[in-house]
Amino acid sequence: MPTYLLTVITFLPLAGGLILLLFEEREEEWIRRGALGVSAFTFVISLALLAGFQSSMSGYQFQELHKWTESPTIRYHLGVDGLSLWLVLLTTFLTPLAVLCSWKGIGQRVREFHALLLVLEAAMIGVFVSLDLVLFFFFFEIMLIPMFFLIGIWGHERRIYAAVKFVLYTMAGSILMLVAIVALYNITGSFDLAVIQQLLMTNKRLPVGTERLLFLAFFAAFAIKVPLFPLHTWLPDAHVEAPTAGSVILAGVLLKIGTYGLMRFCLPLFPEASRYFAPWVGALAIIGIIYGALVAMVQPNYKKLVAYTSVSHLGFVVLGIFSFTQIGMQGAVYQMLNHGISTGGLFLAAGMLYDRRHTHEIDQFGGLATPMPVFSTLFLVVCLSSAGLPLLNGFVGEFLILNGAFDRSPVWGTLAATGVILSAVYLLWSYQRLIYGPVTVEKNAALPDLSHREMFSLVAICVMALFMGVASPLFTRRSEVTVQRIRMEMQANRAYNAARTGAIPPPCSAANRTPPSTCGPAADAVAEDASLSTPGKAGQP
Repeated sequence: MPTYLLTVITFLPLAGGLILLLFEEREEEWIRRGALGVSAFTFVISLALLAGFQSSMSGYQFQELHKWTESPTIRYHLGVDGLSLWLVLLTTFLTPLAVLCSWKGIGQRVREFHALLLVLEAAMIGVFVSLDLVLFFFFFEIMLIPMFFLIGIWGHERRIYAAVKFVLYTMAGSILMLVAIVALYNITGSFDLAVIQQLLMTNKRLPVGTERLLFLAFFAAFAIKVPLFPLHTWLPDAHVEAPTAGSVILAGVLLKIGTYGLMRFCLPLFPEASRYFAPWVGALAIIGIIYGALVAMVQPNYKKLVAYTSVSHLGFVVLGIFSFTQIGMQGAVYQMLNHGISTGGLFLAAGMLYDRRHTHEIDQFGGLATPMPVFSTLFLVVCLSSAGLPLLNGFVGEFLILNGAFDRSPVWGTLAATGVILSAVYLLWSYQRLIYGPVTVEKNAALPDLSHREMFSLVAICVMALFMGVASPLFTRRSEVTVQRIRMEMQANRAYNAARTGAIPPPCSAANRTPPSTCGPAADAVAEDASLSTPGKAGQP
């Protein structure tokens, strides 16, 4: 495969966004076509990652490594594995749909809007492929700028309040993460993720107190981004005030950066702290699952209802990650993708209704099945996907996570399962109020059904939901080895700690240069992975 494939995929949207700024403002149609063409071409190129990805390899693939600065040593280090691969593809898949849903809804500053949307896509891809902490932090912060303007300029009545609140929350977590990154550099002498992981597993062990503080700093930044209860209060405002494209990207991709960071950084870099805080994190995740579902049920505003579903559904992802089981963590990876597809579809549908009535209030609709039958059918598929109906994508992720949660703790699994029931309640009840019954508002009787552009967007979402529901092994097979590697890195760290205290023999010897992940207790993780991969077998990490 091309050596610079990741660089091309990352910076192609940025180049496209800069080129759009050269257009005259009056050339709105060509600007829209250009943004759609660049984002669609980026998606096509990103499929080369899938074609060339080797599922059996546990390390990073398509790596690019170049020196950026000599002192301190910062590298331009890119790569993907089974975790980041799918999130890159999710980003490139949703961005063209975000452009399509803005075709008629954005009528002012069209050039700047689409340029910022493409810059945002480049930053999100950069986050998922960066393997140097400074490079990761750079892209992590760059994302805030276009999203701030997308909400603040093209949002609704309280857009400034929502945009400022979004930035303040995220910046608060970013500052903590930056301090932790600098501390890690002072300890290890490197910003490179792979180098830091290797050093922390050998001769640069962190004191218990230091590891816990660094974990909390990283965790706070990612928990805000998820968002995990009780750090979620910025999300409903951001979603309600954002334009449709902003909501699709925010829910579909940006929130996944939080759960991605938990798996990429918190677990392998701070394994003992992750285990120490796991009961608390699991409790917060379960509270978020139930709280988000209950609050969603009583929302009169449909867009805010969908926003609270994200709090609930991403609580499942966090629960799966901190179950530390193979099946639970694989379910978490899969649920990240599911949520991006399903919730992205819900926000697309909300935007289509808003374009027609300029309101998100549920009581302003009703009886839409008569004037909008095609919309009603596709919208139902999206709702059932989000609710976890078997044969659709949401069922697979939630089933795997609940299996992992029950393996970890029957109490966790039982409480989390109530969220599945509640999700069916608020999704189907909202669908009933929007679609069924008589037309209660006269304006709704003459609403036009979907245009070809809108139909293409929703059909794409529905096809992906069905495909992911019936062909899930095609996805999970490519993330399985990566999840095993993360768990074995945690086991190797635990083994090394025990060896230092004399509790058990060292996990590997310097003489035979055996990798830590294949010696001592870490080897037990391999057998444990095999048992957890077999249906019906439970195990603890």
